[in-house]
Amino acid sequence: MRSGSAIALAAGLALAVLFIASLAAGSVWLTPAQLLHAVGADQNDLAQLILLQLRLPRAVLAVLIGGALGLCGAVLQGLLRNPLAEPGLLGVSSGAALGAVIALYFGLAARFAYAAPLMGLTGALLAMSLTYAFGRGGTLTLILAGAAVSALAGAGVSLALDLAPNASGAYEIMTWLMGSLTDRSWDHVWLAAPFILGGAVLLATTARSLDALSLGEAQAESLGLDLDRLRVAVLIGVALCVGAATAVAGAIGFIGLIAPHLVRPFVAHQPSRTLLPSTLLGAALLLGADLAGRLLRYHGAEIKLGVFTALAGAPFFFWLVLRLRATAP
Repeated sequence: MRSGSAIALAAGLALAVLFIASLAAGSVWLTPAQLLHAVGADQNDLAQLILLQLRLPRAVLAVLIGGALGLCGAVLQGLLRNPLAEPGLLGVSSGAALGAVIALYFGLAARFAYAAPLMGLTGALLAMSLTYAFGRGGTLTLILAGAAVSALAGAGVSLALDLAPNASGAYEIMTWLMGSLTDRSWDHVWLAAPFILGGAVLLATTARSLDALSLGEAQAESLGLDLDRLRVAVLIGVALCVGAATAVAGAIGFIGLIAPHLVRPFVAHQPSRTLLPSTLLGAALLLGADLAGRLLRYHGAEIKLGVFTALAGAPFFFWLVLRLRATAP
């Protein structure tokens, strides 16, 4: 078995184990027998209610979001040929966060339950459009445009916090920004899944182009690769995936950075072979983080998912920076 297939199989097995553990773990633990019984139980059964209405949509959403972040990170690192690239680099995450914060700030979320997710998706698409409009000159300009859009959206979020009409409004915004899968339902899954799956399919079609781009932009163009078309496809795919993920779960970092780096040494650093394992590993990492945050409670409250991924991911980021510095010429 080739190493790429082996790492994909290992990530898939880890994902399956964590998925089952996510269904069983919580304030009320369910044994494997109870999980099987709950599937065929009547609607008044408590185990069935916990499994099908609380834990299963949460686990499915974690798989979708984690897989999307892992895939986006792998594609962006291949497109930008930058090992530190991750889904938030092009301003999409910040745009989605700003859109959701606007819905919370003006009370739209209180009047319409899905105002924040829909505004988050709108913000992600607008941020993507702005990044592309200013970053069409090449890879460097794209990164700079993304940084500018991220800064602008971040300033908008900070302004909303500063001008929040009351403490409860600021608390609601801050809670959402910390990222969480708590109390997510099937409605959130149905809202995010079409955008995430559509974006993932679009990103998957870029695999061969990313392999060509790894030779250099001039060489890739000589092979017939349309760089502008590739950048547009990646930007749209990332906007759909990350926008939908951020819109329903808040800001979740580091998954898109860590997953491709753990995979790449096993696939000879070939971009196309990184995509599937990164997707599976990203889903497993987010499921594991959500499970750990659920179990490691502080004063009875769950640790927010975005906070937990940042605490776990920051040491990896520092290690990565030190490793790159040590190997740089």
